[in-house]
Amino acid sequence: MSDLHSFNEALNARAGRKLLPSIAVGLGLIFLIWLSLAFERTAFALLVSLALVLATKELSSAFTSVGFLNSFRTLAVAVVAISLSTWFAGINGLALSMAAAFTLILLLSLRHGPENFVKRASSTGLALLYLPFLGGFIILIARPSNGLAAIMTFLVLIGCNDTFGYIVGVLIGKHRFAPTISPKKSVEGLIGSFVATTIGGAIAFHYILDNDWRYGAAAGILTVITATSGDLIESAIKRDMSIKDMGNLLPGHGGVLDRIDSAIFSAPAMYMALEVVKRIS
Repeated sequence: MSDLHSFNEALNARAGRKLLPSIAVGLGLIFLIWLSLAFERTAFALLVSLALVLATKELSSAFTSVGFLNSFRTLAVAVVAISLSTWFAGINGLALSMAAAFTLILLLSLRHGPENFVKRASSTGLALLYLPFLGGFIILIARPSNGLAAIMTFLVLIGCNDTFGYIVGVLIGKHRFAPTISPKKSVEGLIGSFVATTIGGAIAFHYILDNDWRYGAAAGILTVITATSGDLIESAIKRDMSIKDMGNLLPGHGGVLDRIDSAIFSAPAMYMALEVVKRIS
């Protein structure tokens, strides 16, 4: 038992995360997503909206800590409005609500005068693009009649990328992939992600979406590229602001944004892949 505890502690130290709480939280989130889509699909949009609001709170607090002023309450209202517009009006709702939210928030910022206006506009624009806009594509993936299957496939792709990149990186990772941005990431872990996510995508597209496995393999490759980009971008933001995690709400993961950073960057790619497959099938 002590050997198992020592092994677990060694894994935690090497990966920089607590493994068992991380797994428990991940499985719990997957169950919530499945439950919402299986029994009340609109609840899934509300669940995504809640996650995006919590992530916005973390990002807003981080911006404020380095002098980029913004109004979280205003951003939260915008996140909910954009999410619901996306669910009920599709990609047109996402585009129009995003444009309206950004314009209205900038107009509201004028009441504070010109001082720090650029900082407010910059932090607001980044927050809106980063979270409700990119995150809105998760909602778009779930909108069609096969939304449950599409989201489950998306989770398989994200899960394969994160899990096998983590495992391979912890076990045999030696060559740092981006040491100044994310020191824990390794070339070996990235290769593990590519292999596992390509295979996982092929299997998921064939058995869950009932589609050509080759499309799934291609979607898997695209997911690794976009998910890794999302991880690195969030890591760069945190390093620039000298913080380890965006929050501590999720044990083993950190904040909500730390958990969804790869998913929100991969969602537009997955949506595009599904749209292309639908048109050529």
